[in-house]
Amino acid sequence: MSRRLLVLAIAGAIALPAFAATDERTALTLYRAESDQLFATNGEAVSGDGYAVVHERRHFDLKGGAQDLSIDGLPSALDSEALSLRFPGQGTRVVSQRLLLGQGFDGAVAGLVGHNVTAIGSTGQPIASGTLVRGGDTLVIREASGQASLIKNYAALRAADATDFARGSTLQVRVAGGSAGSTTAQLDYPTSGLGWRGAYVATIAPGATCKMSFDASASIANRSGRDWKDVSLKLVAGDAQRAKTPPQPKVFMARAAPAAMAMDAASMEPRQATLGDLRTYTLPAAVDLPDGSVTQTPLYESRTLDCEREALYDTNMRYYGNAPSLQRDIGMPPSTQIVSNLRFKAFDALPSGYVRVLTTDRDGNAELLGEGRLDDTPKNKDATIALGNAFDLTATREQTSFSADAASHRMDEGTRLTLSNAGDTKRTITVREHPSRWRAWTVTSSSVKPTKSTPDLLEFQVEVPANGSVHLDYALRYTWADADLPHQ
Repeated sequence: MSRRLLVLAIAGAIALPAFAATDERTALTLYRAESDQLFATNGEAVSGDGYAVVHERRHFDLKGGAQDLSIDGLPSALDSEALSLRFPGQGTRVVSQRLLLGQGFDGAVAGLVGHNVTAIGSTGQPIASGTLVRGGDTLVIREASGQASLIKNYAALRAADATDFARGSTLQVRVAGGSAGSTTAQLDYPTSGLGWRGAYVATIAPGATCKMSFDASASIANRSGRDWKDVSLKLVAGDAQRAKTPPQPKVFMARAAPAAMAMDAASMEPRQATLGDLRTYTLPAAVDLPDGSVTQTPLYESRTLDCEREALYDTNMRYYGNAPSLQRDIGMPPSTQIVSNLRFKAFDALPSGYVRVLTTDRDGNAELLGEGRLDDTPKNKDATIALGNAFDLTATREQTSFSADAASHRMDEGTRLTLSNAGDTKRTITVREHPSRWRAWTVTSSSVKPTKSTPDLLEFQVEVPANGSVHLDYALRYTWADADLPHQ
């Protein structure tokens, strides 16, 4: 059969509705999304990333007994096996259900089942008008007189109103039992293409002390293949494991994403609660989530926090063997970049996301210092954001002494770190060393007193003057017994 076009005859501009009418507000429960692609400004319009649970209430006029129902406007990436339709207290039960994916002409026609349509012939003349009973290559249209027309060849299908046309998938359901009358059914299903994560902006104030303004928002992405209008929104923070691979919908041509919704500064913060081992944030007002959009809404009011700038030297080389490493060279890097970190204490539960760190430059503009990942952080716990390498700070490493005596079960090693600062202000560099030759060790000498010592960590705080350098010299002694070694 030749390719057909679906024609909508309506007055004025065509508006694509979010979904078929319901008598109560739809509720969305969105889970944390790890995929950057879901939030990207490019990419496909429908995504298999993200996870949400949809709670809808749909209104039906039941005839009593067996009846076929059609529910259109569903997301293109929903999980068909987890879809549930219930008729509370009506005695009506679902006998079977079939999901028609919302791609192409057939999906569009399936969404018109139960609505008033007109089939158009190849010369533009109307063939039949009435209620569409069946879609596909062969149409069944029931006319007002009660007669039904079976139409095999047609060129187009004209809907009576734009609200009859819904993008997305269509659920065809056969029900049985119950009495006739108007009723509301509960429709629940999970879908991909929806997700959220934290979006934070920390602006560090100029000056010697570290103070920053902190803005916390929820960034919500919708690439589900469906608009969501005036929905209640619950955001779930934490890691909810899912066993199934998310559905991968057929590719659509991407369309331009609407601009992110501006945040209302006067809006209230979301209401927090626990959900098992997870945390939820329920937004205080309904929101719109257009398909192909990224929306931001506040999590907390902006506030000023104390913070700490950290310059860190850490090779991250740890001991993992089952015998002492007696060779002189164990591959320690001669130089390691010193990284810049921002540390602060969480004033409340902070869901995972990305933190953009800014500061005000001499010209008055706020400039980016770095962007780092924030993991789920409970209230009053420390958060560390990696901002990148410290341009003016460098470190070099050399082995100053080494001796190993297997018979005496002893090994000694001396290390020198040269820390340099090319900046015009003095800096404190945190040095974290991980004794890497054996698990039992002691410090025999050190030019700077360690500030922390654990079984796998030796930490120093070293002040380095402006335009200067400092040597950190320390020596370790490793010891062991025959019983510590694996037996051949």
